[in-house]
Amino acid sequence: MTSPATTLPRPAATTGQDAPAAPARAYDIGLLVLRLALGLTMAAHGVQKLFGWFSGGGVEGTGMFFASLGYPAPETFAVVAGLTETLGGLALALGLLTPLAAAAVAGTLVNAVSVKWGGGFFAPEGVEYELLITLVAVGLALTGPGRIAVDRLVPRLRAHRVAHGVAAIVLGAVLAGVTLLLRH
Repeated sequence: MTSPATTLPRPAATTGQDAPAAPARAYDIGLLVLRLALGLTMAAHGVQKLFGWFSGGGVEGTGMFFASLGYPAPETFAVVAGLTETLGGLALALGLLTPLAAAAVAGTLVNAVSVKWGGGFFAPEGVEYELLITLVAVGLALTGPGRIAVDRLVPRLRAHRVAHGVAAIVLGAVLAGVTLLLRH
């Protein structure tokens, strides 16, 4: 009689070099779902600001809102926010330059959190939605896109490194901080 351990298939011995690509695992599919949900949501918010789609204010309406919040050159900031959300969201959905795309989303949402900070935690006035998006973006920057991503086709990006995510998040936080300092 054989033991259960002897009936299990054993992985082939490899040296770690030129190993065949493994099929997508559950976490790769999970990361894809997170990237698509977050990325497409942010891209939709961006086109609201840029083009007024999905009942958005467009550049003019978003600019007026930004002016009421104390941002200088409010229409310029509306375009920057719209482009950051649209391009960052689409790149995140595709898994393209994932740490930078996630940092762009997180940096934009840091500003949103600061604007809504006095309203408590829970929606509609609170920061729970914005904070959740920010932290999911940070998590994706740190974990990487998974294997179902355009980054896997780019040799320098194929192997995600936590340092890339940390550097991108620091860059996003610095730029978000500079933007907040410009508010009056």
